[in-house]
Amino acid sequence: MSKRRGKVISDATAVKSRRVTAVGIEDAPDDANHQRPSSSSLSHSATGDIGLIESITLKNFMCHHLLGPFQFGPNVNFIVGNNGSGKSAILTALIVGLGGKATFTNRGVSLKDFVKTGENTADITVKLRNRGPDAYKKDVYGDCILIEQRLFCDGSRNCRLKSKSGKLISNKKEELSAILDHFNIQLDNPVSILSQEMSKQFLHSKSESDKYKFFMKATLLEQMKRDYIHIKHTKTVTRQQVERQEESLKDLKQEFLQKKERYENLSSFSEMKVVLENLKKAMAWCLVREKEQFVQQLKEDIEKEENNYKHQDNLQLCQTRVTQVEKKLQCVKSRVDSLREEQESLSGDNLKLKEQMKIISKAHKEQELVYFRALNKLKQSEQEQNLLQEKINKAKTSVSLNNDGETEYTKQQKKISSLKEQLAELEKTCSQLNQEIQNKHQALFNGREERDKLRMEERNIQVLYASKLKRKNQLLASRSNKLKRFGDHVPDLLDAIAEAYATGRFLKRPIGPIGVCISLKDPMLAVAVECCLRSFMKAFCCDNYKDETVLQEIMSRFYPKGNRPQIIVSPFSEKVYNIHGRKAYHPEYPSVLDVITASNPVIINCLIDMRGIESVLIIKEKDKARRVMQQGRPPKNCREAFTVEGDQVYPNRYYTSDFTMAKYLGGDLETEISMLESDLENLQAQLSRFQLHGTSVSEEILSMENQLNSTIMTLKKTLVSVNQIKATITELQTAGEEQIDDISSLEEVAQENRQKIEAEKQAVHEAKTELDKRRKKAEDVESKYSSLRERIDQLPEDMEPLKDEQMKLEAECAKHERNLKFLENKLKAHEDNIQAMKSDLAQREEELQEYVAKATEISPERQQVTGSTKSIDTEITRLTRKLRVYESSHGQHDQVVREYAEALALYRQKTNQVRDLRRFIDRLDNIMSDRQNRYKVMRRSLSVRCKLYFNNFLIKMNCCGSMVFDHNNETLSISVKPPGREDDGVSDMRSLSGGERSFSTVCFMLSLWEITESPFRCLDEFDVYMDMHNRRISLDLLLELSERQHLRQFVFITPLTTRNLPKTSLIKIHQLQDPERVRSDPGDEDV
Repeated sequence: MSKRRGKVISDATAVKSRRVTAVGIEDAPDDANHQRPSSSSLSHSATGDIGLIESITLKNFMCHHLLGPFQFGPNVNFIVGNNGSGKSAILTALIVGLGGKATFTNRGVSLKDFVKTGENTADITVKLRNRGPDAYKKDVYGDCILIEQRLFCDGSRNCRLKSKSGKLISNKKEELSAILDHFNIQLDNPVSILSQEMSKQFLHSKSESDKYKFFMKATLLEQMKRDYIHIKHTKTVTRQQVERQEESLKDLKQEFLQKKERYENLSSFSEMKVVLENLKKAMAWCLVREKEQFVQQLKEDIEKEENNYKHQDNLQLCQTRVTQVEKKLQCVKSRVDSLREEQESLSGDNLKLKEQMKIISKAHKEQELVYFRALNKLKQSEQEQNLLQEKINKAKTSVSLNNDGETEYTKQQKKISSLKEQLAELEKTCSQLNQEIQNKHQALFNGREERDKLRMEERNIQVLYASKLKRKNQLLASRSNKLKRFGDHVPDLLDAIAEAYATGRFLKRPIGPIGVCISLKDPMLAVAVECCLRSFMKAFCCDNYKDETVLQEIMSRFYPKGNRPQIIVSPFSEKVYNIHGRKAYHPEYPSVLDVITASNPVIINCLIDMRGIESVLIIKEKDKARRVMQQGRPPKNCREAFTVEGDQVYPNRYYTSDFTMAKYLGGDLETEISMLESDLENLQAQLSRFQLHGTSVSEEILSMENQLNSTIMTLKKTLVSVNQIKATITELQTAGEEQIDDISSLEEVAQENRQKIEAEKQAVHEAKTELDKRRKKAEDVESKYSSLRERIDQLPEDMEPLKDEQMKLEAECAKHERNLKFLENKLKAHEDNIQAMKSDLAQREEELQEYVAKATEISPERQQVTGSTKSIDTEITRLTRKLRVYESSHGQHDQVVREYAEALALYRQKTNQVRDLRRFIDRLDNIMSDRQNRYKVMRRSLSVRCKLYFNNFLIKMNCCGSMVFDHNNETLSISVKPPGREDDGVSDMRSLSGGERSFSTVCFMLSLWEITESPFRCLDEFDVYMDMHNRRISLDLLLELSERQHLRQFVFITPLTTRNLPKTSLIKIHQLQDPERVRSDPGDEDV
């Protein structure tokens, strides 16, 4: 403590006051509010962060060769062992290791007493926790501070402070004192460390003043009292010095007045001095005026910058553009997804309609057969009706029978048998013809379907042939001019751009097409790069919007509106962007930025802005691309990837490319032309095959239609023959019965036939109606199928521009986001500039204040100056030179002036000193009066709280007692009445047993713990004189307090058993081994 008194007196009490918690009486304990937290609820984060003892190691200390290292827990630690095992040695080493004196330990008078006999040095290593926001020099020491003390046999010591990594930080005692002050560790405070000797002294002490001194020392009130006494003594000494100074000031004033009188006689010299002084004053205020003008100009500049809202407006506009582009992008994505969903849905509908069309067509053919059968049956019935009518007519006109009628009947029967045989053969033929017609209908349907498929494939091949032929013509044209790869009008367009630039229409010449300006490091990746860049291959770059307008006008000469190359507007830069931190990185696969080279950095910057090529990877194999992008987390900063075939891979989707060959970045022109010619020949051959095949299929269909018609005609003729034979048979059958049949019966049969004909007509009508319905249904389904196929074929064409637009919008969105960051940085730079100007203004204003203060010192009244500093400085130089000449001729004058100045300065100095000391003493009186009042309030508050906590702890043992503080006489009276002896007159602690007195001591210590602050508490053999009942109660109180104060560390030293302690993670028990001399002679005492 004495080492820390060198600080300013006003700071001493402030340092001490933060060590003691002076809370009002209303903070007294209440058992109802002290809820014990469970050990499971206290995690590592619930422990203290600074000042806790993490470990201690002893070597050659006292009578122990090596103890430790002991790893202390953050809450409760019990050190248990027999006498001589080193329990108290650990506590003693802790005090010495933290820089305490030997007398603090009560175990020796010099440090050499702690070195083991026969050794030269003893080593102590203490590790203190240093975590959290209040850590001491966290960046220097780390999470813990190692304090190594080496004690020598001559009584000296060496201290080394190390960081967590073992690096030596300091070996100065002042640094250790600063650490202890920061951690609030008080080695000589019994509340922090109560040694065995101190505890015994308190237990056996009978003096009430000793107890009061113990209380004052524990709460550091004694230290505060000593500090106040020291301040009072200093104030008395200072007052005596002031009185002596006032006596000497009178003599000094007389001497000053004498020299002043001599000085005033020097009139002419004084006038020149006055003029010089006035010039110096004018010079000072002239400098002030210039400074004020500079500060005013700086204020105007700051106001101008603060009123400049251009950066905020640009940032708002950019944010609006980002929002608009994101909305457009979301809309395009939703349209692409809807088209994709529609494509999947239409594919399913296509299969369903195809099956439905087969079923309806088959039903139509079957209904057609039903209709023809009903029609033939009607015709047959009508013929039979005609024959019957003829027979009736013949019967009416016939009047007699033929004589040889018997012979005719026999002939008719034979003829009928022959006709029936013919009829059976014809009906069999009809059945075969019907089956043949049905088979030919199915074959005809299959043939027409195959013909439609061939026509569709033929159209696709024709489109592909035309595309490749156009590409071949472009490549043939690009033999003489490479630019024609990008379109037939590109060379003329570039010539027009060059001509416009030469005439000064462009501020900076546009660059493009982009595909012309880039090349590949690996030609194998041409398809992948073209699939990534797509429409950007033909795009042009402009530096500003004025150049873009001119370029649009030039493009309109060569391209129709809506089919022009894209124009990207971005300021040209001579350096490639710094994309460190934004680039996609993978150890195996490059980005698009890595595989391309460009002759101009503008091209690279443009592709970074619009397409984000730094965040797109090239992964050759499809499987690896899926694994890298879709299984697990994609590489850092990677948005998408492309395979060597041009497939596009996202983390949640995969698009197959329709590119088969690079259009613009192909390396070997002749090889590509040769491949195109080969492809054209193959396509021409395929087209010829398809045409021949289609012609043969058409001829087969025509042949099948002719055969079907021929078969139908044969069937009709056969049916006519069947009907004729049936009519003949009927006629012959009825001819033999003409003799017995009468006209009335024939007419009845005719009537039945007419009814039958009507029914068959109705059946024919119904079959015809059903046939029309099925024909219409088949036509509707076929129409739906055709429109569905057209829509399916149309969808890829609709999706392609949407995909291009999506990529453009994504690139535009990325560009706007980068612009947004750029504008935010610009705005921040603008604000930083304003802040810097304000800081400069503050500094200039401080300088101005300094100039004003200096000028005020020189001249309290402001001088109205008209001249410049240069002219005033010239006049000052002239007068100074003139004065120097005057002084060279009047040397005595200088001596007079010097003596007068010295006397004046000395008189003013002494006067100011006396005045300042008087003010200091008066202020110190007020401060000390206020401090004394605060000290009494704190002392009263701490004593009241100590009483309440003491009574609260006694109640837990069913005891009652009191604690009376007499601050005037500086005594502390403690009275305790054990249970069952409340009515006895004896209440003094001297009448208690040793265990009861130890328990009372524990209660008193716990009360002091409640009102003081320290990162750890140490008790040495607190339970030696207790019986088991009092010891158990004391342990419960200690553990309960440790749980409430879980941010502090507790170290309890006891020789008794700890088997009855609760099993919890808060408690850590260190069992010390018996020393060798204890095992040989159990009667030895502790060291």
